[in-house]
Amino acid sequence: MNATSLAASIETLDATEAEAAVPALAEILRDCVANGASLGFMSWNTAADYERFWRDVATGVADGRVILLAARTGDGIVGTAQLHLIGKTNQPHRADIAKVLVHSRARRQGIGEALMQRAETIAREKGRNLLVLDTDEHSAARRLYNRLGWTEAGTIPRYALMPDGADCGSTFFYKSLA
Repeated sequence: MNATSLAASIETLDATEAEAAVPALAEILRDCVANGASLGFMSWNTAADYERFWRDVATGVADGRVILLAARTGDGIVGTAQLHLIGKTNQPHRADIAKVLVHSRARRQGIGEALMQRAETIAREKGRNLLVLDTDEHSAARRLYNRLGWTEAGTIPRYALMPDGADCGSTFFYKSLA
């Protein structure tokens, strides 16, 4: 499925737009955590924690370190993804994909795939030809990344915790755009 056939548009948010989107992005993050996603947050985290996270992302956007994507429908922002441009002098060719999230009410509509495709396009435009990401070893996202041609590098057991405190392995992926 491509972005043009979606009911959602994929937008790149500037710093002002990112700051304005904090409430919607915080709700998406809250929803994903409430549905058991291992995203660096626990079940006891609050709305203020989620908003603080997104304000930090908006700062990264303002600094030019993060490219923030948003999937928007008539209901507002329903998905997001980040492209982190690596600033190390020995890694000018690399970027990280982070927090590919789709609200539970908008899943299974191709939004995650559209976000990933747009992130890859932007990475190419920015001269990045190696992308890296990680995900919960049991997440549905693993199927998406495999389908999109990403290569599994391996799983580290007990890398993080699930929102309920259970151990969570993390599977690392990479994709060459060269």
